[in-house]
Amino acid sequence: MRLKTLLLAGVLSVAMALPGQAKTLKFAFQGTVNSMDPYNLNETFTLGFLGNIYEGLIRRGPGLEIQPALAERWEVMEPTRWRFYLRKGVKFHDGRPFTADDVLFSADRVRADGSDLKTRIAQDTKVIKIDDHTVDFVTSAPNPIIHFEWASWYIMSKSWAEENNAVKPQQATGTEENFATRHANGTGPFMLVSRETGVKTTAKVNPDWWNNAAKEHNLTEVVFTPIPSDATRVAALLSGQVDMAYPIPVQDMKRIDGNGTTRMLVGPELRTIFLGMDQSRDELLYSNVKGKNPFKDKRVREAVYRAVDVDAIKKKVMRGLSTPSAMMIAPGINGSSPDFSRLEYDPQKAKALLAEAGYADGFEVSMDCPNDRYVNDEAICIAVVGMLAKVGIKVSLNAQPKAKYFQKILAPKLDTSFYLLGWTPGSFDSWNPLYNLHACYREDEGQGKFNLGGYCNPDVDALTAEILSETDAKKRGALMREVWGKTIEDIAYVPLHQQAVAWGVGSKVELKQRADNVFRWRHVKVQ
Repeated sequence: MRLKTLLLAGVLSVAMALPGQAKTLKFAFQGTVNSMDPYNLNETFTLGFLGNIYEGLIRRGPGLEIQPALAERWEVMEPTRWRFYLRKGVKFHDGRPFTADDVLFSADRVRADGSDLKTRIAQDTKVIKIDDHTVDFVTSAPNPIIHFEWASWYIMSKSWAEENNAVKPQQATGTEENFATRHANGTGPFMLVSRETGVKTTAKVNPDWWNNAAKEHNLTEVVFTPIPSDATRVAALLSGQVDMAYPIPVQDMKRIDGNGTTRMLVGPELRTIFLGMDQSRDELLYSNVKGKNPFKDKRVREAVYRAVDVDAIKKKVMRGLSTPSAMMIAPGINGSSPDFSRLEYDPQKAKALLAEAGYADGFEVSMDCPNDRYVNDEAICIAVVGMLAKVGIKVSLNAQPKAKYFQKILAPKLDTSFYLLGWTPGSFDSWNPLYNLHACYREDEGQGKFNLGGYCNPDVDALTAEILSETDAKKRGALMREVWGKTIEDIAYVPLHQQAVAWGVGSKVELKQRADNVFRWRHVKVQ
């Protein structure tokens, strides 16, 4: 009897201890994940979130270094042929084995109509199955950075997608859903449990993850809650309702650092915030100017540039936590150069340029802006509206949540005349923003997919193509400087600043902050 009692007591002791072993991470972000389809939206938070569930052939470490993931290793067989050796024994969350067929399927799907990530693999790149765990990528010209952006090209299960009618990607600009919109089947360290759009998303640990033997985290569950309101998000962190929240408004950082149970993690981000203008249409969609497009005139674009006081935005809106930028890339991105300088803030010069261009009385235009995507995004837009008003450009602001904002402005609609956007090059290399933001738009190839203003300079396109195929680092660097000089001279965009990464973290949480503002749960420990 005594033995049974001791055994029973031991069982109860273990049972009672188990809940204590469960480590739940609760975190909040200002926006939400609109779709679980990994090719739906080329946006940092969405791709970062899904990167905890899905995986690519490579991944990025805390210092953004390239690490093997679903590919154990790779080698250049010929200047135009890369061979990737796939990891064996990997399973998708539903138990299906990961093989080369899934890579070939994912390569086709990511380049299909509806995908917002078409530029991950060039349309003319051939993907060849050598055997079940070996795949070759054959390019039309040498490409020394072919895999640099693949940390966010996630591999999907071919059979799962086919069985569930999810072969076609869900288009970000449309309303049609597929099975992958609300369900996920990756190979990553966490598995989707439930999703209430705009309310809460729950994931649990993947007990069969291939890297569990070397895992850093101690989590069993992750609960994500979108909290658009800055005040509510900060309050949730301070009260302990969430363990981590971001972004934290600059005006609240001292409160979080001064609270005994929370702390701030602040560092430079590799994202550039900028203004874009429609330079392609003969008449703007949203303006009182009829029969012509003011933004086609470089003098008008320069007037906009000189009318915006980035130092005032830094001081009053960003509370000092931004770095004004002369380039469309941040320091730390390959190709960045200190040789370029911003045009000086000069409202009088801006007025003179407008008069010279035929707009002495200014003009009216509508501006699209997200209000839950970047740090103080709507506040920045409001500041820009006020500054442009002083030189005669009357701006009607259309600020919306990112779901509606991106649905409106993204290709193929390009339904905007003037807008604010942010960009972090996924490859951390100049080719990415040159191809995505500056190349002449070609829908069939995905070229210039985020060139929402239709900027087009054939010389820039030619240099961008050279940069992609040049294998000599010195020559490549010279080409980058040349092409950036052309785009800056053209005033293709108005760069504003690089914002700071601002995360609020509970004292019982250990994590690793990345300069691309991607939150990886596999680096989290909760006491």
